Amino acid sequence: MLDFCYGIIDLLLPFPWLGYNFMKNAFLAILLVMPLFGLLGTMVVNNKMAFFSDSLGHGAFAGIAVGTLLGTANPLIGLVLFSVVFAIAIIFIKDKSKAATDTVIGVFSSTAIALGIMMMSRGGSFNKYTGYLIGDLLSIKVSDLGVLIGVFIVIVTLWYFLFNKLLLISVNTSLASSRGLAPLRIEICFAVALAIIVAVSIQWVGLLIINSMLVLPAAAARNLAVNIRQYHCYAVGIALLSGILGLMLSYYLNTATGATIVIVAAFIFFLSLFKK
Repeated sequence: MLDFCYGIIDLLLPFPWLGYNFMKNAFLAILLVMPLFGLLGTMVVNNKMAFFSDSLGHGAFAGIAVGTLLGTANPLIGLVLFSVVFAIAIIFIKDKSKAATDTVIGVFSSTAIALGIMMMSRGGSFNKYTGYLIGDLLSIKVSDLGVLIGVFIVIVTLWYFLFNKLLLISVNTSLASSRGLAPLRIEICFAVALAIIVAVSIQWVGLLIINSMLVLPAAAARNLAVNIRQYHCYAVGIALLSGILGLMLSYYLNTATGATIVIVAAFIFFLSLFKK
């Protein structure tokens, strides 16, 4: 199956920068991950959740340490589980607490990053984990692509069932409740979807910039779109365009792929500000 995908890429995109298998793997990963960032980012931007999505990166960082500490056969399992619990805890306490939302998120975020640093620095081994700060998209293996396909299916399925409900909640929570919806449960489901994509992607994208992947394509799309359909199509398109151009530029400029993708997305965002 993978050889078939490689053959299609060679046939349709016979470019020098796609001549290596590791570049093809990164290209396929971008086709799977960037649309998810674009889709989920629309709701992040709509609901002003950029600070929340940023905190999930900090939670994932702590999850890496927890997974390693527990000695799980696959650290990704501990990372995803911790990130999901972290996201649910923020949503639940935000709903029940009288404290301001940004205060609750700030407490969780700072605690998670401190916990991660404390556990990772134990015994002077912090240097082993610095790669998670900037990520390495070119290190994606064939087995990782299988994980990304599974994540893609799960997130798209969740989005299909949740989107209309999320949209109604973002417009008017009271109206949503009067229609028989459970805003807290739906928000938790969305938070879980965000936590999964952040946790799975952080090792390739990097803690320092992963939130930008969620926010920038959607923010640019919001400046350009005139309706919801356009908003989502533009967000997915900008995310894909940023990912592919960023991968290509990182090859020729010999720069970090994740950071280059973010720079491209930021450039598109700034261009979108000049739309009349």
